[in-house]
Amino acid sequence: MDHALINMTEAQPVVVVMVPFPAQGHLNQLLHFSRQIAAHGLPVHFVGSAAHNHQVQLRVHGWDPLSVSNIRFHDFPLPHHPSPPPDPLATHSFPVHLQPTFETAIVHLRSPFSALVRSLSSTFRRVAVIHDPLMSFAAQESSTLPNVEAYSFHCISAMARFCFQLKSLGSLINSKMKTPISLQAVSWPEGCFTDRFLEFVRSQHPMMAFDAGSIYNSCWPIEGEFLDMLSQEPFLGKGNRLWAVGPVNPIVVDRGVRTSHGCLEWLDKQPPQSVLYVSFGTLSSLSNDQVQELAKGLERSGQRFIWVLREADRGDIFAKEEEEEEEEEEEEEEEEKETNGLPEGFEQRVRGVGVVVRDWAPQLEILAHQSTGGFMSHCGWNSCIESIGMGVPIAAWPMHSDQPRNTVLVAEFLRMGIVVREWGRRGELVRAAAVETVVRRLMASKEGDEMRKRAAELAVKVGQAVAPGGSSHAHLQSFISHILRR
Repeated sequence: MDHALINMTEAQPVVVVMVPFPAQGHLNQLLHFSRQIAAHGLPVHFVGSAAHNHQVQLRVHGWDPLSVSNIRFHDFPLPHHPSPPPDPLATHSFPVHLQPTFETAIVHLRSPFSALVRSLSSTFRRVAVIHDPLMSFAAQESSTLPNVEAYSFHCISAMARFCFQLKSLGSLINSKMKTPISLQAVSWPEGCFTDRFLEFVRSQHPMMAFDAGSIYNSCWPIEGEFLDMLSQEPFLGKGNRLWAVGPVNPIVVDRGVRTSHGCLEWLDKQPPQSVLYVSFGTLSSLSNDQVQELAKGLERSGQRFIWVLREADRGDIFAKEEEEEEEEEEEEEEEEKETNGLPEGFEQRVRGVGVVVRDWAPQLEILAHQSTGGFMSHCGWNSCIESIGMGVPIAAWPMHSDQPRNTVLVAEFLRMGIVVREWGRRGELVRAAAVETVVRRLMASKEGDEMRKRAAELAVKVGQAVAPGGSSHAHLQSFISHILRR
């Protein structure tokens, strides 16, 4: 055991181990939560592969993870496995190319995780393991040690979690919910996942029975009724507890640690709330035909925009870089693909009005910028909670997974967004005319102004929730007190 760990042991009788799922939106949320835990003086051990730990450290915004001395990263090795590029023409929008990484992680991280927890349990009075539900093997492993407790950290919305359990508990809705909700509005839609991924989920789900409680990256101003329902025994499990501590990401970005990125400098020169941020996350790729239509729609709208146009992540985002360095021919092929189907001369025509970003963009800082007035998004929960916390309304374009349910939450429940494409028409191309209409509605209409007003009002409530005296702050303090108890 090294001296740093001995010092942490002497300072604090409880240690926390974070076990994230190896996808950017999940990694990011658990790293933000690690910062909150570490701020209370607790040592945090962040478990993952070397590539994913490096990835999340490079991409986190609003703070510097290397400046937090009591967060320690454990780079566990993963054997070589396929890390193919995404296929924008695939019949299913779910990122099937990442499945080998998901499956490799749950098999090969289990043993080193178990060894770490056993080592810590022999030194610390209590070990609190906080894991993604898709990494619930951590809960099962934790259950074998008397002074180790496991807690699931949900990287999806409370509404999405509620919908997952709706099939068996749907009869509770009308009798328990304060606001009338149609079964159609919250039932889980078809086509969100592949059968193989659903099997993967089913392999982990039973092990959540070993958890002592659930943590949500959400808060009562956003999802109060769904959190109320999930806190009840039929959903939570007998004897378990629920803590809603979100947003875990900063909702005020420290400009002193601002990322050096050209798009932020461009934003500085734009009028307040005039820019539409367009990004579909790290797990979705658009076909060239769809890129063409989106580009035409943005151009015709006449509205300012920042468009992050990049392919979805591979399982190992650094493997691609290594291949490109080693093989000049592959690098040339990638350069040819870099246009991603943009209409000829597009970037020249929109110069001064729009910016196309082809690398990683500082999303949290873009959303926090006063010039940003809207977000065209896939509605992954990481993007939703960041946008809600910054008071930015959303043009929702769900692609897969929990995104259709988050779209319902944003557009119908919170009324701070509009839908670009209905889920039932997910197989259709979104034409330029539809894009133009949505962009104008969000950015240049009274309807859009009202959404911005509602989003800003909700952001104030969210800020109050995470401030001392607020619900999220109280829940975080409650969780810390719970794991420190004697």
